Amino acid sequence: MTGSAPTSDLTGWRSAPFTGAGITHDVYEKGAGPGVVLVPEIPGISPEVLGLGDHLVEQGFTVVIPSLFGTPGRPVSGRYVGGVFARLCVSAEFRAFATDARRPVADYLRDLARDLAARTPGPGVGVIGMCFTGGFALAAAVDEVVLAPVLSQPSVPLPLGSRRRRDPGVSEGELAEVAGRTTRSNLCLLGLRFSGDRGAPPDRFATLREHLGDAFEVIELDSSPGNAAGFGKNAHSVLTAEVRERPGHPAFAARERVVAFLRERLG
Repeated sequence: MTGSAPTSDLTGWRSAPFTGAGITHDVYEKGAGPGVVLVPEIPGISPEVLGLGDHLVEQGFTVVIPSLFGTPGRPVSGRYVGGVFARLCVSAEFRAFATDARRPVADYLRDLARDLAARTPGPGVGVIGMCFTGGFALAAAVDEVVLAPVLSQPSVPLPLGSRRRRDPGVSEGELAEVAGRTTRSNLCLLGLRFSGDRGAPPDRFATLREHLGDAFEVIELDSSPGNAAGFGKNAHSVLTAEVRERPGHPAFAARERVVAFLRERLG
């Protein structure tokens, strides 16, 4: 891959603590219009995550980014990623290895989504989860205010062993509730991954398709050897690190589809 991903900084983002489900995190907010909760990937609110956030703001959304881990604005580095990852693996808030698990952070995000929905226009809000937080967008969709869940390369539970690779990242009860919403209130979900991404295995999307059917739209970008776009074998971050600002570029097109999906669902 040539070129670099779009990045930004904290300029213009307002920060305030938000408490939900007995958990408090700082939340960064910017923009006007329908609400979108953007849940950062490891290692946190990086320049690449802020690049995505500012793009969504430019597209007419109010964006809130909870700082669940890491240092907001800090550039990504191998040592930084490793340190954050090690702490998250033992955190009870995220339960990184547990299967059929209800995770405390999901309750926090549902409270955050309800707060955002109450003060932004439109019938509800979108939630975008990425990598370590990809499945949290699915868990947030238990709440009726979440109308546009986006699961980008969902990686929890960490896919060690076949059972974890198949696990949808939420409890059986949460998945049943989301599945019920797809028939009861026409909920639709969007999932994104690279074809060769072992961190977000195809088994997980297969499980979701079994339960959600056609309500689960999947975008899978080709990262096989020799792929036309030149994605590397470790390509992972569909909406941030792998995006290039070139029309026709597959990750650029995937980001465009996410924006269109949010507009379709949020009005």
